[in-house]
Amino acid sequence: MSTAPPVRLARGTSRTLAQTTICERRCVERLPLEHRAGRTATPFAELNALLTRFVTRVSSILGANLVGVYLTGSFALGAGDAASDCDFIAVSDGGLSRGEERELRMLHEEILSWASYWAYNLEGSYAPQADLTTSLTLGRPWLYVNRGGREMEWSPHCNTEDVRWILVNRPLVLAGVDPRTFVCDVPAAVLQMTMRPQIENFLVDLRTWARFDISWTQRYAVEASSRMLYTLEYGEVISKQEALKWAAETLPIEWRDLIEQVQQDRLVQWNAPPRPGSMQRAVGFVEYLQERAHL
Repeated sequence: MSTAPPVRLARGTSRTLAQTTICERRCVERLPLEHRAGRTATPFAELNALLTRFVTRVSSILGANLVGVYLTGSFALGAGDAASDCDFIAVSDGGLSRGEERELRMLHEEILSWASYWAYNLEGSYAPQADLTTSLTLGRPWLYVNRGGREMEWSPHCNTEDVRWILVNRPLVLAGVDPRTFVCDVPAAVLQMTMRPQIENFLVDLRTWARFDISWTQRYAVEASSRMLYTLEYGEVISKQEALKWAAETLPIEWRDLIEQVQQDRLVQWNAPPRPGSMQRAVGFVEYLQERAHL
């Protein structure tokens, strides 16, 4: 398998924040909790072994400052596959000390030397617990490592409405306490309000960080925009693969061949050239979704 696709910048900054500071908590007893040791967290034994080692190291660095480590993204949503990255959030009780930040930076540089394909596909952030208790901290930078990245940065990439929605509604705990006891829930209306400008600015944003001459970008454009449209219409977060299935069943039949091509090519080498004409079709698809989003 290849190493990571293009480096992603922080997600679009066009956002209207919810104007509330008091957040309702979900009733923990009414929702099933995915609480798994690293060895059983995903369908991939090699990834599970890496997560077990990763959680152990993070725990040794943060000690009593660690609240929990959680998977987000496709694995939390039950759709992670060999083409997925493995998204995580590690929550600390307070801010990171200089010593903790230094050791975490050293850890993520070291992880790339671990003998595992998944070492290049671990992506996530270190979030103070207090930031997750209110919507007013959405977009605040957290210590972040990109997929395949050697150097960490302070970025708002993971501090988004959809990540918080997953922590509350699809929690997958590797270690620590149930995130639903402290994470501010994101109402459907807020998710929907967030999606509209993201869809509107999708192509402009994508052109700032992705190459349009590789197959990964072509697939990502169709997958990500489909998921955004689903969230806009239903106020929930689903995986990219689930969004493609929904789009194939819901959108006009003229787009079905494009969606099927994206599904078939999911495991194609990320930097392979796109199929002839497929990038133009993907751009046309996004433009159609942008029109639909404003109906």
